[in-house]
Amino acid sequence: MTIGFVFECGPQGADKLVCEYLASQLKPGENFISRTLDNKLRLLEEAPSVVKKLLTEGCDRVLIVWDLRPAWPDKKDKPCRAKERQTLLDGLANEGLQGAPVFLVCVEQELESWLLASDHAISAFLSTDAHPYQADRVRKPDRVRNPKAVMNNHFKAARGARYEDYVHAVKVLKAAAVDWRRLRRSESFARFEAKL
Repeated sequence: MTIGFVFECGPQGADKLVCEYLASQLKPGENFISRTLDNKLRLLEEAPSVVKKLLTEGCDRVLIVWDLRPAWPDKKDKPCRAKERQTLLDGLANEGLQGAPVFLVCVEQELESWLLASDHAISAFLSTDAHPYQADRVRKPDRVRNPKAVMNNHFKAARGARYEDYVHAVKVLKAAAVDWRRLRRSESFARFEAKL
């Protein structure tokens, strides 16, 4: 099976790296084709045509993945999953893709919500032999208001450094065996897993 992805990040962005890594763990042996559209505005406008191309290139299903609250939100409008979902559904309908195997996955808050669900991986990544670090367990990661800031606080406390999503996100997840039960505390991750 070939699974396509459309992301709102750059070609080596954190969303792409993390989702591809998790997908490869959940679906070993499957093929993945990813397209990146840099930001949410471009994703909302261009994803339907990109999805159509992915389906014609042989993808069996396509997931459109975006953050509800991206790093640079539009200050005029409060993020609204229902509005963004409808925009994508309308675009897919305009491309003649009603009923196609296309699935929308809006990450509640930001991708870092998934990392916060994996507190054991944060602890493993930030710990050294001389300085163990213990990240707090987050039972409802999708409700953390600014998960990127929380990750930055972990990095500052443990290493005195900044968290950079495109550098650190996938490394954090790879620092420990994936604990699927913990990750599924994030409803958006559970949806991602179900739609794969």
